[in-house]
Amino acid sequence: MNYAGFWRRLGAGLIDNVILHIMTGVVLSFFGISLIDTIDSNFLVSGNSISINGVHGSAFDFASAFFIQKTLFVDFVFLWLYYAFFQSSKYQATPGMMVLSMRIVNYAGGSISFWRASGRVLATYLSWMIAGIGFLMIAFTPRKQGLHDYIARTLVIKS
Repeated sequence: MNYAGFWRRLGAGLIDNVILHIMTGVVLSFFGISLIDTIDSNFLVSGNSISINGVHGSAFDFASAFFIQKTLFVDFVFLWLYYAFFQSSKYQATPGMMVLSMRIVNYAGGSISFWRASGRVLATYLSWMIAGIGFLMIAFTPRKQGLHDYIARTLVIKS
């Protein structure tokens, strides 16, 4: 197998993130929510801070926090469905991966299920939580696997 390397995978990730942010923005705009406006309005309030435990802050602060939480939830759901759907589809790749001629396979070279792709998406958060080291592993492992690939038992190959 011809494994896809770090830079190619980074490029595909950037393409996919642009697509995801556009999709999320369009859906949120149907509800009258702008991610930029909710974040900016939170930081424009002076003299008050939002407390996670609800100890203090104005009603405006709490409304901003509520909308930020909702947009982050929508963003997570879109991210999960986008990656899991495309990676488990007949294309075995997200649009960014298709542009750069890559696909995801299991160790036997076959396609992965929606649930394996979902686990892979969750495992990418672990790769981020350890200061991105899970992604840097791609550059140094024999089969160009990140931590999330090892966990999900997947390979990213050139197609």
